[in-house]
Amino acid sequence: MSRRRKDHQAHANHERWVISYADFITLLFAFFVVMFATANADKGKARAVSEAVKAALSESKESKVAELVKAAAEEDKATAGGKPEDVKKELAPTAKLLSQQLHPEIAKGLIELKMESRGLVISFKQAALFDSGADVVKPSAIDSIAKVAQAVLGIPNPVRLEGHTDNQPIHNSRFNNNWELSSARSIAMLQLMTSKLNIPVQRLAVSGYADVAPVASNENEDGRARNRRVDVVILSSQAAMQEAPATPPDKETSSPAARTARTKQASGVH
Repeated sequence: MSRRRKDHQAHANHERWVISYADFITLLFAFFVVMFATANADKGKARAVSEAVKAALSESKESKVAELVKAAAEEDKATAGGKPEDVKKELAPTAKLLSQQLHPEIAKGLIELKMESRGLVISFKQAALFDSGADVVKPSAIDSIAKVAQAVLGIPNPVRLEGHTDNQPIHNSRFNNNWELSSARSIAMLQLMTSKLNIPVQRLAVSGYADVAPVASNENEDGRARNRRVDVVILSSQAAMQEAPATPPDKETSSPAARTARTKQASGVH
């Protein structure tokens, strides 16, 4: 009898594989759930990126990206610089000089001068500088630009070159949209001022705003003509301090040659 009990206790359980199989199926199910969730998340991210790119390049309506850029541009103008009376006092001699030297162009409506909290803004209308849809500076505009360059050389203030367009879409063999056009025009001004008019490249910065920072309504041709422009912004001392790099340059990049190369790389000039 004791032997029968021993044989019964030693009997092998051939159904244990069911437990392992169930564990395997559970793990496999969890794996596919995770993979499915990851795939759908990636699709969502890809869709979001695609929509953002389409919105950024779309000329049919103002995108969210354009709204952000517009808000940043307006905030720059509102917060940059110091008190209006300080800015006017600092740059009034330069404004007076340019008003006299550019009087013919101002009278024809080709150039506008105005004082902002960030500094003195000299607005060149597109018609005075470029042919429609082009970024090659007209030879007839060089004398006017040279007058501005001469005034810039007489003061230490840094200068921003800002390209602007109207809201009419553009797509030609050279430019896919107004962002490219406005940026190319500001770079063309930089190249002219540095290569022909002897302004140190370290004093210049370029930006393109497309149609997100208009100065007039785009509902009529007169307004659109004012919006198609390149602004030469002579920054006040306070505005220049606010735009200065947060960290000092290291030894490797503090030489004039290194700063020139770095500025050219940042502005897209080669």
